[in-house]
Amino acid sequence: MAHELPPLPYAYTALEPHMDEQTVRIHHDKHHATYVNNLNAALEPYPDLQRKSLDELLKGIAAVPEAARNAVRNNGGQHYNHSMYWEVMAPNGGGAATGPIAAAIAAAFGGFDTFKEQFSKAALTQFGSGWGWLVKSDGKLAIEATSNAGCPLMEGKTPLLVIDVWEHAYYLKYQNRRADFIAAWWNLVNWEAVNKRFA
Repeated sequence: MAHELPPLPYAYTALEPHMDEQTVRIHHDKHHATYVNNLNAALEPYPDLQRKSLDELLKGIAAVPEAARNAVRNNGGQHYNHSMYWEVMAPNGGGAATGPIAAAIAAAFGGFDTFKEQFSKAALTQFGSGWGWLVKSDGKLAIEATSNAGCPLMEGKTPLLVIDVWEHAYYLKYQNRRADFIAAWWNLVNWEAVNKRFA
């Protein structure tokens, strides 16, 4: 079963003014689509791997034959990361965390503002291309950053929230102002989606 590009859960314009239509369109239809196509190409010689879900592939990345492992890690990781990225944003999102994740964040970080500050710093200081994450690991919440196609799923962690800090995620609107992009992104966070992952 070939992996497919998931449709955006909203219109290309729905995240404006924080994220512009052109960025969303190019990011989803070009960048994300290319990762999906490259993943399918990498899996072509391996019918047994084609039957695995994306989660299974990434959790078992060490078992992928060496000849395909890098391509699967990079393109599979990017496919997973982007799919989650679209899902954890929503028009009229943002604000402080709500639901069960709010209490967990308060317990782990001492309050939402502290969490937001630490998460933003992790995303801002990620050198080069990468991602900022809120993950659950060994039952505890943690903030981390990964470079390139790094995905916490490959390390046995549960990703809950992600921001894309590759330049293609923000350069058309924000140029080199990553901090401005991160500040605007908080207006889009879909806490309902984060709570579903947390549950």
